[in-house]
Amino acid sequence: MIFLRDQQQSYALETTASQAQIVSRKHLQEIFLKTPLPVEDLLFNLGLYTRSSLLVKYLVLYELYRKLLPVPGVIMEFGTWWGQNLVLLENLRAILEPFNKQRKIIGFDSFSGYSSASGRDGDGEFWKEGSYSTSKGYKAYLEELLRSHEGSNVLGHVTGVHELVEGDVQETVPAYLQAHPEAIVAFAYCDLGLYEPTLAALRAIKPHLVPGSTILFDELTWSEAPGEAIAFREIFTSSEYSIEKIALYPSKALITIR
Repeated sequence: MIFLRDQQQSYALETTASQAQIVSRKHLQEIFLKTPLPVEDLLFNLGLYTRSSLLVKYLVLYELYRKLLPVPGVIMEFGTWWGQNLVLLENLRAILEPFNKQRKIIGFDSFSGYSSASGRDGDGEFWKEGSYSTSKGYKAYLEELLRSHEGSNVLGHVTGVHELVEGDVQETVPAYLQAHPEAIVAFAYCDLGLYEPTLAALRAIKPHLVPGSTILFDELTWSEAPGEAIAFREIFTSSEYSIEKIALYPSKALITIR
């Protein structure tokens, strides 16, 4: 329970919800915990408890996946947390290109939460050290979850289209791409927030990007957490990309490589 309280506290630091909205969310949690639905029916009706602010993420990822369809290569996420995006991406792969088992999905995370911020990350308390950690042994659970989703989708008998890489991305991303020099990165979801890991991840993937490759950033225009934008500007010049805000999710920015 202490772990759960810590997670809620770290998330509250970033929310823009009003107090009334927070009360409504807590009420929704209470309703969810006393659901009368059997487990099988609950899994089939999770939309009953999905807030609009979460549903929009599904819609955004759907539109972004459609953009990457013409581009060959892998999908990478830097900062997976509990892995919801990885599961959504697997299911979108099954829906939008069910026979493309070459579209590998790779998640990078320490699973121990944020490291300490550097001088380029501002002086806010958003990146509390250890926040957004997961429970012990969660990587194995997420791997099992991904295999389960994959197994129920088209060509489910062809496995191994997912990979989770645990550790500091400043070390794991360069090492992974050094071991896979053939990799083309079609889409990268960068949700690291901090300057140093973002810089390392972008520096590592840049030689593996091709025209049409896209990078989604969570905090690129957030002035209270400038590290992501600073790292991006150090790696890319304006002639190398186009940029657009996500219409349904204006806090996110999409970079398309020219």
